[in-house]
Amino acid sequence: MASSTSQQIDPRTHVRVGKERVENVAGTAFPGHHPGESNHWDLDQFNRNLRVTLNSLSPSSLEFDLVGVDASVANALRRIVISEVPTVAIETVYVWNNTSIVQDEVLAQRLGLIPLAIDPRKLQLKQSPEDAPTDLNTVVFNLIARCERRKDVKKGELDPAKIYTGADVLSSQIEFDPKGSQAESFAQNPPRAAVGGILLAKMRGGQEIVAELHCNKGIGKEHAKWSPVATASYRLLPTISVLGDIPPSLQPKFQACFPPGVIDISSGKVVVANARADTVSREVLRHSEFEGKVELGRVRDHFIFSIESAGQYSPEELVPEAIGVLLAKIREVRRCLRAAVV
Repeated sequence: MASSTSQQIDPRTHVRVGKERVENVAGTAFPGHHPGESNHWDLDQFNRNLRVTLNSLSPSSLEFDLVGVDASVANALRRIVISEVPTVAIETVYVWNNTSIVQDEVLAQRLGLIPLAIDPRKLQLKQSPEDAPTDLNTVVFNLIARCERRKDVKKGELDPAKIYTGADVLSSQIEFDPKGSQAESFAQNPPRAAVGGILLAKMRGGQEIVAELHCNKGIGKEHAKWSPVATASYRLLPTISVLGDIPPSLQPKFQACFPPGVIDISSGKVVVANARADTVSREVLRHSEFEGKVELGRVRDHFIFSIESAGQYSPEELVPEAIGVLLAKIREVRRCLRAAVV
């Protein structure tokens, strides 16, 4: 008995995965439009087809399904999340003293990559690098780290943590230095490092680092340090169609061709239990005994998004922020078109 991930698969939304190549990938010139059909824009139909389902949410990541949109829309959201959602990062480092073995330039680069828990909506974007820092466009941190030898160290001790105090310089040691009205505006959630355990440098007795850090608002398109995500990706929903009976003697081998949990053997029959967990490795297509008995594919308008926040935003805030940026772009295009007509 054959089983499938779905009763009917629309070939227009189904990408077939062959042994050597991916098939049926060609699209129309206008997504969602097909010859001989009236595919005019219909808001009600779009709302019926659009579906967003949250699958998992943790303090640092989320996974959700986005169904019923073209790949251009899904990819626009992904790219905006990575490179155009604004954050605040360390841009300028004034090193007053650094006697550690880490060079000033390397230290500044490591400081710049610390994700900061600062609400970017409370800061203005600098229009040019020459703009003077103010309490409206710049947040200041101080880093003062000193390493000293403990007085009660036992002879022969080798553990630096027992020999020295302050041997490790961590991101949690940067301290917010409010300027102007920042003490009031950031009173409820003072700026800090989003991740406090990032190792910046190792020091030994008598060494110190004293620096002033100026943070500015920016976007990941300028520099990766302003990107709010560690990863933002999507994959298409896999489909598995079993087209013919699998002999009992081959069923364990067939099951082993897929990741655990994808295929079940129930009452002597092969059943697709969870096609979503398939990695589409095409291992099953390598075996001649399964030729013509299984078809692999993906649903071209069903996107499984995975987003991991770097710490500046909670993960559930990232997609709404990206949608806001996309809407602003659309409004700007509309304004330019209207101006061109006039």
